[in-house]
Parts: sequence; C-alpha cells; structure tokens
Amino acid sequence: MVSRVGSMLTPFFRTQTPTDAETAAPDTTAYAGFVHAARAAGVILAPSQFEAMFCSFAHDNAVINATAAALASASAPPRP
Repeated sequence: MVSRVGSMLTPFFRTQTPTDAETAAPDTTAYAGFVHAARAAGVILAPSQFEAMFCSFAHDNAVINATAAALASASAPPRP
C-alpha cells in the first residue's frame, strides 16, 4: 500500500489504506526487510517508515524507471 500526495509518498505494509492513527500502524519489520532488500538492489531509502519519499525534477525517467524496478524486486516475496 502506498499513500501519496503529489510527489510525496510513503509505503505501508498493510492491507488497507491508512485513514487515521489506528489504521496507520505499520508493519515495521516488513518495512525493515524492504529497506534492506532495496539497498541490496542499489536504492537507499530512509530507514524509518515514518519519513516520506519525494520525487523531484532531479530524477529523470531513467532514474525513476531503475528505482521502480529495484523497488518492485525488493518488495517481491522471497523465492524458496
């Protein structure tokens, strides 16, 4: 689940969109695994789930596409 406003976004490892403090309680263990997998794929994310990510004009299509591919790989379930 990704909550987004403009170019600001935050991933939540939940099954429903957070709408208040109770439903925003994230799975920090899953996020930590995602951060480590993203770093292994070459993308450095904020170590805290309570920080937002931003896209800017400094990110061109090549960077955005490479980041999206790395994050998709990082969020895939591990293979046996």
